[in-house]
Amino acid sequence: MNPLSTMDGGRRWLTTTGTNPPHRVVEVGDELTADEALRLAVSGTGLAWHGDFQNARNLLSALGRRCAPTAGKSFQDQRNRQARRARILGRLLVPLEPGHVLRLRRGPDVRDACTEVYGPSETPSLVSLRELLGVIGAHEWRVKGVEIPALDAKIHPHYGVFSPVRGEYVDLAARTPLPTKELAFDIGTGTGVLAAVLAHRGVERVVATDSEPRAVACARENFGRLGFAGIETLERDLFPPGRAPLIVCNPPWLPARAHTPLERAVYDPGSRMLNAFLDRLPRHLTPGGEAWLILSDLAELLDLRPREQLMTAFARAGLEVRGRVDVRPRHRRATDPRDPLHAVRSEEVTSLWRLTS
Repeated sequence: MNPLSTMDGGRRWLTTTGTNPPHRVVEVGDELTADEALRLAVSGTGLAWHGDFQNARNLLSALGRRCAPTAGKSFQDQRNRQARRARILGRLLVPLEPGHVLRLRRGPDVRDACTEVYGPSETPSLVSLRELLGVIGAHEWRVKGVEIPALDAKIHPHYGVFSPVRGEYVDLAARTPLPTKELAFDIGTGTGVLAAVLAHRGVERVVATDSEPRAVACARENFGRLGFAGIETLERDLFPPGRAPLIVCNPPWLPARAHTPLERAVYDPGSRMLNAFLDRLPRHLTPGGEAWLILSDLAELLDLRPREQLMTAFARAGLEVRGRVDVRPRHRRATDPRDPLHAVRSEEVTSLWRLTS
């Protein structure tokens, strides 16, 4: 193993999570054992791989088994264990040449996938193998798309934008009776799937907003693919100007800190987005209008946000519950007994709250 002076020697550190590069990096290859790799990674050393790409993937899997998170005493304990595991696994690195060329034996062509996420590259770079595999997987989903039965079409998620693989929340928006077909706002649109469902159901004008530039670009691309180019897409923190008779929001469900851009679609520290949406909602809902808040009760099951707190937030904003539609999740983790959170996931219910001011 040879010390690597790169980030000292011109290699650009690629990351979407804001993590700093390891202070010490050594070159490693196929001869490295998983136990030695774990010892180095735990110590904070970065491992720049110069062997076979598939062997690097195998090593990453072996490291993952050695530091697999076990069920913690609390949700926060579980999150801390997951974060530590992510830091350790993130220290297995692969070098890329200018143009995002991966020169490892049996390495895939990652140029398009990396350019979509990191932009063009004219210098050598170094990236976590774990993140690179996520970038590759996201590119494949972006090309392949996710089938949405309610649209009879596909949605193509971008890297860092939550994929609509949990179809139950889409089904709720697709089957709940529309209070209007005149105008709707979709707040925190993500891939644009709910805005597209509304347009598909005949809503004449839809305005979709998101605070993340990646999500705005993703939604616009999906609207174009689906023939809904007339949907107005804005980069906004919550609401666009004006009022609407129907406002839809599927906010992050868990009031905890996000560790990655993708996790911001799931974790909402202190319920900031949820509370801001509810507090501002009456100023943007037309008299007699209806808001659809789509929310899982997973936070309640994990003792992160009691139901009473949600009801208090409704009352504080001057909102009344006109009705509620519930559905049980169908995704794989809801029925996987190996999931550390299986006991609560098996009881989870996703609800569409019909709110009026």
